[in-house]
Amino acid sequence: MRWGNGRALVAAVCGWCGVVSAVFAGGPAPTAVQGGFGTQPASAEAIALGHWVRESRDAAGRPYAIVDKRQARLYVFDAEGRLVGATPALLGSTPGDHTVPGVGLRAQTNQVGHDERTTPAGRFQATPGRNLKGEHVVWADYASAFAIHRLRPGAAFEARKTRLESETPDDNRVSYGCVVVSVAFYVSVVEPVLGHTHSVVYVLPETRPVQQLLREL
Repeated sequence: MRWGNGRALVAAVCGWCGVVSAVFAGGPAPTAVQGGFGTQPASAEAIALGHWVRESRDAAGRPYAIVDKRQARLYVFDAEGRLVGATPALLGSTPGDHTVPGVGLRAQTNQVGHDERTTPAGRFQATPGRNLKGEHVVWADYASAFAIHRLRPGAAFEARKTRLESETPDDNRVSYGCVVVSVAFYVSVVEPVLGHTHSVVYVLPETRPVQQLLREL
């Protein structure tokens, strides 16, 4: 996971861990409105994280996104912490919260192994850019080729579009690790909000409890 260092790291870990611990200990859980999700469906973990981001101002005046892998959803917020849009997303086909060393280089030649196709969890300093084909993307981690991008044209386009439109997140695990959304959502929400400035991308873990993952930072 990628977090800031020094005091920012301590504040992030303690702050988020405290909020999430309260949720799982049966304490008062933040509401969807407090987390900034409004009427959008969101998990308790996503709401807790959203609440902490707003209260701590961790994004420091930048737009941000929250990826809930277990629910296969992406939430995009503007620099004021207002939810601009939410959507189903395609994620790495292999469950896991880690980045496999060297996967960024292998991604350039489409040689990513099936066991390497994970969507890493953590806090990422994101920046807009272009991939090797010149397509606009939001790089969460350029070194590992981890990005948010639109559904790409090709033989698998219709099949992946059907997965995005299904009512269950169970069939959304199909990418090399990137967060993939519909063309319409990318053009109308992701690119205008995250695609012209630095932002923060928060990715919730899926294979371990949030509390355990935070304690290991």
